[in-house]
Amino acid sequence: MPNTTLPLAGIRVIDFTQVMLGPCATQMLADFGADVIKVERPGAGDLSRSFYGETSEAALNNAVFASLNRNKRSIEIDTKSAQGKEMVYDLVRHADVIVDNFRAGVMDRLGFGYERLRAINPGIICASGTGFGATGPYAHKGGQDVLAQAMSGVMDKRSDPSIPKSIYPTTLCDYTAGMHLVQGILAALLARAKSGQGQQVSVSLYDSMIAMQMQEAAQWNVHGEVLNWAAMPLTGVFDTTDGALVVVGAFKTNPLRDICTALGIEDLSPAYPTLAIQRANKPYLQGVFREHFATNTTDHWLERLEGQDLLCAPVRSLDVALADPQTAINGMLVEIDHPILGGITLVGSPVHLSEAPMTIRHAPPRLGEHTDEIIAEFNLGAAPERAAG
Repeated sequence: MPNTTLPLAGIRVIDFTQVMLGPCATQMLADFGADVIKVERPGAGDLSRSFYGETSEAALNNAVFASLNRNKRSIEIDTKSAQGKEMVYDLVRHADVIVDNFRAGVMDRLGFGYERLRAINPGIICASGTGFGATGPYAHKGGQDVLAQAMSGVMDKRSDPSIPKSIYPTTLCDYTAGMHLVQGILAALLARAKSGQGQQVSVSLYDSMIAMQMQEAAQWNVHGEVLNWAAMPLTGVFDTTDGALVVVGAFKTNPLRDICTALGIEDLSPAYPTLAIQRANKPYLQGVFREHFATNTTDHWLERLEGQDLLCAPVRSLDVALADPQTAINGMLVEIDHPILGGITLVGSPVHLSEAPMTIRHAPPRLGEHTDEIIAEFNLGAAPERAAG
């Protein structure tokens, strides 16, 4: 039975998404009560299922796929067949939202474009996440997180020009665009509650990365100046005898003086009194900091820095962060009993509602696990054994 206390209970989402951008969006909708029906390719499913390049049941239900697909139901449909298309159209009649993250134009070619689906269900909301947008010179270019990092200017930023350009190792663009897609869907649902009409929602990896740089873009457009928060002269990552720490030398009247006090050295602020002078002498100042931080432990320096009310933190690995009590207190780890993987721990939702906390209603589905159930529920007009085309 649906949990009617959840804010999205009663909302049905037909999910064509794969990999990261779309699935992280539809999982958040599912976490807060939406009935998310994941439409998957027969025998293969979401591309994340083939993360290990194997076809065993364990491989098709790997941890990467599981991390993005809890609380969803899976149906196998051959969307290129006439029968499969009719099944999708039947689902659309019962749906509120359709979500995809294909290249621009793919849904139209499949017969599932907005105009076609709106004719079936005027209230339908069609939400798409692309690489670069639905129109324009890059509309049909393959979209991927690393490409968006490169083309948006994000990859060009470094804390120091001597550091080689590199790929940000976490899916920054996919996750950001996925959360923007959630925002767009929720706004469209609110609009439909007033007008009764659905609409199209679109986001792209590229736009999300441009938007993330709104401060930097404003500084460039208005003043012609480069704003790089990581390159600030008193901010940096420094090795200690047993690890590393980060210091943010900003948001104080005289952070250089306070850093020097924490390090137990002569105050350098009279010789380098302004931000402009500190920028011009960043290599020297950072060298002084580096030399002294290397003489003692991370905990020693954190205590000294925090004693001066400076923003600082240890640099930790993911396993250490996951084991931190704060992670558990914040509800960021959830336990799921998976029929293939057994008991697994996944990252929970970062959004916390006091009156409607996210719940685990379904384990990440096996490929086509709910095909028979969904066909019967919506009378899709196909025998279960023919559901995959």
